[in-house]
Amino acid sequence: MSNPDNTFSVDKAEESSGFLLWQVTNLWQREIRKALEPFDLTHSQFVLLASIHWLSLHEKAVTQIVLSSHTKIDPMTTSTVLRTLESKQLIQRQEHQTDTRAKTVALTQTGKEIVKQAVVAVENFDRAFFAKLGEKTKTFNEELLTLLENKTQPEN
Repeated sequence: MSNPDNTFSVDKAEESSGFLLWQVTNLWQREIRKALEPFDLTHSQFVLLASIHWLSLHEKAVTQIVLSSHTKIDPMTTSTVLRTLESKQLIQRQEHQTDTRAKTVALTQTGKEIVKQAVVAVENFDRAFFAKLGEKTKTFNEELLTLLENKTQPEN
């Protein structure tokens, strides 16, 4: 039965990629919040802490701009979250060695201890959450990267 007010291009909600992605993202984020509760971290705080740790392990100078680019979190939000992490004494900022306009960001000892535990919890959760994909996990990740590449290409 067709309804003249129907503006949708799909017959069932489950045929909408965006709607499905929204539902999965909400489910995943809700569960990630639970996994991060014992560490008193929001998901954004965790992503920035984990990224500082990751980039430091890969011998990168970590600045706010580098973090924003790496995480795809906008610079203003990155700055706000970093201030919170600094007030929690999980990170410290200091003058960049070569760029006087920039500050480098580093984990404090407490920040390093917390992020190491939180990464284990998040990775364990992710393994369990995405286990349903089985051997398709690698392809799924490649498809997500394809979507990210399309987003980061300059518009004409």
